[in-house]
Amino acid sequence: MGDATTQQRIKTECEFVPYSHTGYFSAIMLDYVSQSPQLRPFYEHLPGKEGVREVIKQRSTFPLNRKVLVNTLTSQYQGLPVAPALETNLQLLLNENTFTVTTAHQPNIFTGPLYFIYKIAHTIKLAAELKQQLPGFNFVPVYYMGSEDADLDELGSITIQGKKYEWKTSQTGAVGRMKVDKAFLALITEMKGQLGVLPHGDEIISLFSTYYTSGTSIQQATLGVVNALFGEHGLVVLIPDARDLKQLFIPVIKNELESGFSHKAVTPTLEKLAEHYKVQAGGRDINLFYLLENTRERIETDAAKPGVYFVQSGKTWSQNEILEELNTFPERFSPNVILRGVFQETILPNVVFIGGGGELAYWLELKQVFAAAGVPYPVLLPRNSFGLIDAAGRAHFAETGLPLVMIFKSMHEQMNEIVRLHSNNQVSLETELEQLNLLYQSIAQTAATVDPTLQQHVQSLQTHATKKLEVLQKKLVKAEKRKFGEEKHRLQQVHEKLFPANSLQERVENMASWYGLLGKDLVTILLHHSKGWEPAFGIITAG
Repeated sequence: MGDATTQQRIKTECEFVPYSHTGYFSAIMLDYVSQSPQLRPFYEHLPGKEGVREVIKQRSTFPLNRKVLVNTLTSQYQGLPVAPALETNLQLLLNENTFTVTTAHQPNIFTGPLYFIYKIAHTIKLAAELKQQLPGFNFVPVYYMGSEDADLDELGSITIQGKKYEWKTSQTGAVGRMKVDKAFLALITEMKGQLGVLPHGDEIISLFSTYYTSGTSIQQATLGVVNALFGEHGLVVLIPDARDLKQLFIPVIKNELESGFSHKAVTPTLEKLAEHYKVQAGGRDINLFYLLENTRERIETDAAKPGVYFVQSGKTWSQNEILEELNTFPERFSPNVILRGVFQETILPNVVFIGGGGELAYWLELKQVFAAAGVPYPVLLPRNSFGLIDAAGRAHFAETGLPLVMIFKSMHEQMNEIVRLHSNNQVSLETELEQLNLLYQSIAQTAATVDPTLQQHVQSLQTHATKKLEVLQKKLVKAEKRKFGEEKHRLQQVHEKLFPANSLQERVENMASWYGLLGKDLVTILLHHSKGWEPAFGIITAG
């Protein structure tokens, strides 16, 4: 991967912080990472190579049409450059001893937020590690594109160094099927003005311009961009919105239409999970959409009209009619979040799924859905997270003397710690507060010997005095903070880069500006620093 060369040229380093120390991740994800016994009933395999062995064993009896998968992939890659590592992996997928490590994401325009590429890098890294750990098998990294998502509000904008670019189009339906239009191309022109001044700015603009061409579907353009970034590392990109792949899923769709099995399977799990965690996805009586070129509508039933299926635009079917349509046009049926994973695991020889906290939360709801569908459930693994910062910003933070974990704290907490570490004056009144507590305990005892009812009055006096001292302590700290104005300015600069809009950088910022600074070395750096089985939050210093 050229790691050593990149390290020498760019001098990157990465410092890791456990997720539990950041304050930015959900309770359910933290419990999964720590393997809390409370969460153990909701997934099948422990993360690690032994869990992978268990999935491989289950998959040995599960029917998988590898030929259809590879033929579909070959068709989707027509006209694109296929790197040697990718070509090897495509052919390996035909072998019974080849399995996949998969991550999934919608086709956000221009790759969306940074974590889009982080999860892909993690997938490539883990596939390589598994090959070393289990040399009798092959492991292919796969990016599974959720191109049937219709939420353009979520997928149709990006932020580059605080500037928002939003695609305004009248197109509707699945975002992956939408076409690049004049409004989309105008975004690239506008972007060029911002990125053109960076060392590799023209390179990233050229990359976008090459694949986002007028009339090209968003899913095909995304395939091209991701392949250009990661194809040489063997990443396989799969667009599941394909007739032949949907045909393999007909038995599950038929079961869902006839019996609504997924809702029945997931409901008890949701009830149990809700006792301790926020439920991520509730599902519906039928967890399928009806997908046409410019619409994606929920397939629904009405208790007052048994045996009748309908969508909001007015189309209706009897059960025989909808099953006939399924057999004739399987590409028109789209699984929602409850069945999407089952579809993924039906068409791929998958053993590990890598996802963010939100994704893992809904996968933890689905164990019984997989069992009801008769599809093997994969090992789940939280993706790596990163914050990218330049060398000057990292040096500024280091000069404050704060430990790295403090980078996730609020400015208020950081400045309090700086005062504690560096002030020459006493600003803490903790000793005095303890002495005050002892004094009033003594006073209360004395008062009680005279009249027990006076204890409540003494307590009131103590509360009043304590509050006064606490207010004074805050004023002392505030006054002392003013002496550390330079340190505060440095911390604010770092905070704005790593936590734009007080959110994690990876959830807001697009990769374009960092690619503009680092070029394709950005990918090499991420692959070098990505962890396999022990994901954590890494602060990468680059440049």
